Amino acid sequence: MEPEEIAELRTVYIFTPPDGQSWGLTYESLEATLRERNPDEFIRIDAGSDGPVKGSSMHFGTTLDDEQLEGMALLSPEGVSIQDCTVGSAARFAVWLRYNVAPKGTAITFNTEWGLESELPDTPVPSSSESELADLFIAHIVQAGGLD
Repeated sequence: MEPEEIAELRTVYIFTPPDGQSWGLTYESLEATLRERNPDEFIRIDAGSDGPVKGSSMHFGTTLDDEQLEGMALLSPEGVSIQDCTVGSAARFAVWLRYNVAPKGTAITFNTEWGLESELPDTPVPSSSESELADLFIAHIVQAGGLD
């Protein structure tokens, strides 16, 4: 498969702080940040039935370059995922996370549904351009075997 074809494949991208670190993520702060982009975004918090974390998951909609995507956030384990996403949209979302969700100076790691199935470790998301991130995500998909 050519890189252009790989870039159009859709999977789930999962973004998290590195092991042992935290972004201090809260559903309220993520909701506020999403609503800054679009006050009418779909947001639903599902309350957990056990444990110390109020709200076991947050589901949301977001629009990137006129494409409507769905995502999910968890407080434990902490992270944000974007579903049914191309490489380009994942790169735009990663840049948005870096500047709007992850506190300045904190790291972001990523994996994909295919990477998890292939038992690939989380990979650091460098502070680079969308096109460089897209290249990183393409290489990840190839390594994960998402071409089958």
